[in-house]
Amino acid sequence: MTDADSSARRANVIGLGLIGGSVALALVELGWTVCGDDAKPDRIDEALRRGVIHRAGLDREAAVTIVATPVAAVADQVRRALAETEGLVTDTGSVKGSILGSIDDPRFVGGHPMAGSELDGLDGADPAMFAGSVWVLTPTAVTADATFSAVASLVAQLGADVVALDPARHDQVVAVISHVPHLTAATLMGLAAERAEEHGALLRLAAGGFRDMTRIASGHPAIWLDICADNRSAILSALDGLIDGLTSMRRVVGEDDRAELHRRLAGAREARTNLPARVRRPSELAELRIPIPDRPGAAAEVFTLAAELGVNIDSFEVVHSPEGNRGVAVVLVDADLAERFRGGLLARGYRPSVQRLS
Repeated sequence: MTDADSSARRANVIGLGLIGGSVALALVELGWTVCGDDAKPDRIDEALRRGVIHRAGLDREAAVTIVATPVAAVADQVRRALAETEGLVTDTGSVKGSILGSIDDPRFVGGHPMAGSELDGLDGADPAMFAGSVWVLTPTAVTADATFSAVASLVAQLGADVVALDPARHDQVVAVISHVPHLTAATLMGLAAERAEEHGALLRLAAGGFRDMTRIASGHPAIWLDICADNRSAILSALDGLIDGLTSMRRVVGEDDRAELHRRLAGAREARTNLPARVRRPSELAELRIPIPDRPGAAAEVFTLAAELGVNIDSFEVVHSPEGNRGVAVVLVDADLAERFRGGLLARGYRPSVQRLS
């Protein structure tokens, strides 16, 4: 799936809603020929009319099929894509454990773009939606290195940063950073709406932080039913943590413990300030060249290790090694974290070289 191989620039997108429509539009802008399918025939017609896809149905010889259906339908559609097409398959579902637990094929790697919009369906589809976002890939022991590398390369073409996580770890993380925040926003919005019946001016006064915090509550509610069912265990664990935290915060406020309150607020502020930002300037980057050992899953291990060490991979490609048939992963990372990453790679049997960009 490289620019030089135009015959491979054919893709299928199953599920032409917000995410699927955005993926399809982005691929079209990159010069791909895109076929699409959806459970709703009128949505297929709309996608054709808007130029989101070129043709309806599935192209058997497409290089890749992206399944962007609601979570409950992903596994079945992935199996369909593996049976009806010859290329690679990935998905965009926000819960991975249930999907990866039922799919065992080297041509498939799970995926989850951490992007979205308050708009619904093709009305919100945006080819630039993934630029600067994080796109999680969840390889397993059976995922072929070629599958992982090719899908990671495609994701990078869409403008996203690739992070690799174990499927179970992914579900635990997104429960904290995505699923529970949505449920929290919905709960807070419900509380405000309830209080508004008593205080008519309340919602008119809502602004600033309240609007920022509850913005995600405007997302389409239907998709969250399946998400909460499929990721129930991780969500309940995260909710328990949040409830414990709020209970503790209630005690601090109730006891007027100003020192402890200040400590917690300052700590939260510092943590928020230190959220990682996308690295952009070449002077802040270092290049690591990592020979890929001849064992299954080695390429995915590079990404998984980066996530464990808190190292953002800004760019990734696999090139042919002049020393034999093995590939060499060429990655760009934050220069300040390059030695940490190199040390982790050495500990796992890799032999990386590091060069800071000038």
